[in-house]
Amino acid sequence: MDVVPDVVDRSVRLLFVGYNPGPTSGRTGHHFAGPGNLFWRLLAEAGLTPGQFNPEQDRELLRVGIGITNLVARVTPSSADLRAEEMAAGGVRLRRLLEEIQPEVVAFLGKEIFRYYKGLPAARPIPWGRQSAPGERPELFVLPNPSRRSTLPYAERLRWYAELGQRLQPGG
Repeated sequence: MDVVPDVVDRSVRLLFVGYNPGPTSGRTGHHFAGPGNLFWRLLAEAGLTPGQFNPEQDRELLRVGIGITNLVARVTPSSADLRAEEMAAGGVRLRRLLEEIQPEVVAFLGKEIFRYYKGLPAARPIPWGRQSAPGERPELFVLPNPSRRSTLPYAERLRWYAELGQRLQPGG
């Protein structure tokens, strides 16, 4: 496949936004399907899903109010293969998608995805965690990328996913 279809509809409460699908996702048609990807494990251990899903179950996330999209739909071996123009165009497309489905929370799986979505300059530092003001909708979070290629330790990644999980709990 050249692209992996979005997992979205109007029931989505939480939307995850990745960079773009990798080769394994392109072959299978499912998100975060690479053997080294920790996305499904992070969701389960952070309490965001009622158990550990696998890539073939990505569409079942809709039943628990979770969706997945990518900044760029094109399959590449690495997000480093994406061009700045693609990322900027992806930010425009993502803003349109958010207007259409109106999720409560959007979780960007990497700082550069958020940068392109917001049109921020390269020199502006972006911290992990919540980016939006209290009461702002959708609530915006920046989470570490779930790829095993990330240099951030797993425990640190899990901490940020768990913080998002806590925010989604009633009264969180």
